[in-house]
Amino acid sequence: MARGAPAVWSTVLGLPFVLAGGWLYVGQSAYPGVVGLPFAFFGLFVVGIGAYVHAVSPSEPRLGDDEELLEKRHPTQRVARVKIAVGLPLLVATVYLLFFTRVPYVYPTATFVVGLYAFSSGLYTYWTNSLTTYYVTSRRIIKEYRFLSLVRREIPREKVRGVQERKSAIEALVGLGNVLVASGGGRSLEIRMRNMEQSESFADSIRTLISES
Repeated sequence: MARGAPAVWSTVLGLPFVLAGGWLYVGQSAYPGVVGLPFAFFGLFVVGIGAYVHAVSPSEPRLGDDEELLEKRHPTQRVARVKIAVGLPLLVATVYLLFFTRVPYVYPTATFVVGLYAFSSGLYTYWTNSLTTYYVTSRRIIKEYRFLSLVRREIPREKVRGVQERKSAIEALVGLGNVLVASGGGRSLEIRMRNMEQSESFADSIRTLISES
């Protein structure tokens, strides 16, 4: 199963859109009922993707002889929560401005565009983080992600040539960071570990590992 409870939270976030779409379709007469269909379809989409994400997850990597799993990490959901928390009030404000006030349409349009972008971006981040796992073994650094198919990237520790730490503005605000591990050579391979708690100590543990190779 995926980390967390994506089916539950996606249902919590998507159901209000379904209910709002149903109300707009049958419960009011000020606007054509067809206006409610996009809201209902969007809510059903959120619920459906959440259920799918809940049903799939990356498989554990196979360890070689004398290979030891040193650390297993998941991205945290703080950045996703911040984006969703920004988007939801703006979408609620859109409904209020559009159906319960007489303000010019430019105002609900602006809140809708910004709110939908923040909310959708937060959902995407939440789903992606739910299906991403990072592993550090005695021989490799591995990133696994599964949505429709499994994507696995790994770098043998003896080929790691650089470890960097980066933070976006939102990540710095909520105390998270990114760790970038790169191999050397003409075809450099990178593994970017996003939204990590205690990213500094995690990067230091990788540096310690590669210094022993």
